[in-house]
Amino acid sequence: MSDLVVVSFRDEETADHVLNKLQEMQKEHLLDLEDACVLVRDSKGKVHLKQAVDLVKIGALRGATWGVMFGTLVGLLLLNPLAGLATGAVVGAGTGALSGALSDYGIDDTFMRSMGAKIEVGSSAIFVLVRRVNFDKVLPELKPFGGTILKTSLTNDQEERLRKALDNFGSPGATAS
Repeated sequence: MSDLVVVSFRDEETADHVLNKLQEMQKEHLLDLEDACVLVRDSKGKVHLKQAVDLVKIGALRGATWGVMFGTLVGLLLLNPLAGLATGAVVGAGTGALSGALSDYGIDDTFMRSMGAKIEVGSSAIFVLVRRVNFDKVLPELKPFGGTILKTSLTNDQEERLRKALDNFGSPGATAS
């Protein structure tokens, strides 16, 4: 089961830095991210979402790979493997990109936008869906960033540990729901 954590920050850049740090820690196997997204509410109040996973690009690459393999096979059967390869790559990339654009897994975009309307103008938030986390190693790495917990699905004990780690930086009192 995955846990959702939403933390807001007072400026537009900190959430990006936290995401980079979380991705570094994932490479060190300290946590397992299922999905992550940075939300920025700019100085004009407009909400921008920065997905950590580009589903369109991934879909296009997977589709092109399968298209090349299938196109080459069909091309060999029709005695024209190069035409099959090229056609398969184009059709596969197109259908893969389309399926990537239409698929949305992880954190719901509508939910993120509704939370974005609640944060201050000129600030940011990070939405993290995490499968597994080593709190003892991850929390000290997150202390320098501060932040305010907006929402979690963590246990009460885990949420309190996270709140204490973020509050030790000196951020104002956090609220969770």
